Amino acid sequence: MKIISDIQELRDHLRGQNRASFVPTMGNLHEGHLSLMRLARQHGDPVVASIFVNRLQFGPNEDFDSYPRTMQDDIEKLEREGVYILFAPTERDLYPQPQEYRVDPPHQLGDILEGEFRPGFFKGVCTVVLKLFSCVQPKVAVFGKKDYQQLMIIRQMAKQFALPVDIIPGETIRAEDGLALSSRNGYLSTAERAEAPELQKALQVVRSQVLDLGTRNMQALAQIEKLAESKLTERGWVPDYIAIRQQSDLAPATDASLQAGEPLVILTAAKLGNTRLIDNLEI
Repeated sequence: MKIISDIQELRDHLRGQNRASFVPTMGNLHEGHLSLMRLARQHGDPVVASIFVNRLQFGPNEDFDSYPRTMQDDIEKLEREGVYILFAPTERDLYPQPQEYRVDPPHQLGDILEGEFRPGFFKGVCTVVLKLFSCVQPKVAVFGKKDYQQLMIIRQMAKQFALPVDIIPGETIRAEDGLALSSRNGYLSTAERAEAPELQKALQVVRSQVLDLGTRNMQALAQIEKLAESKLTERGWVPDYIAIRQQSDLAPATDASLQAGEPLVILTAAKLGNTRLIDNLEI
């Protein structure tokens, strides 16, 4: 595996490769990331991964400085997966000048749910992803469904900018007890790690309650959301949201769209101690 930090060197290495498959990451890789590498290989060749902890998507009181950086372990994992190039730029490589041009996703998608609780997050994500696409120029890029809203925003960005890259979703990989794998799970204490699967269990309960509804309407969904949040709170969680939304655009469903059978997804973010976990479940 070739490890490259310079944009021009990366382009030189990839010249003539018109089927490259790309997986952008922030490192601290786990089985969820590695499953995306395998999926990438099914859709293109060679596989290019990137590791870059992107300052632009962290808020002022978030964990940019403490975010786990495990480059040597990550390199070994990527080599075992047969990744062709690891693009690992420094901040100076990727942002040689201050990144004053930004990609701002539309308010109705970028400022709800995660965007409401992490202002500017998706602007930072879209900006770095567009820049990474410009550097790698992949045919295909793979993103995990655990970050459901992020996947949707990047898909829409690629579509609206007519980017010549197919966005492929990768299924969420879970621990045996149901907890979605995340680089931030390492922040959990032993007791918190034992409690953490309750977040996915809460989503399963919400899903069952929605499926059991005789008639789906906005009021019934709002009551289910409220009950789920209060149950998590009783267990010591601090939920930001448990939201039942339309799969198509993450907007709240209307009574009319519910009657028409609009597919739904449940999304959640909640803090357990100092660790903020996210998850989702399609209905």
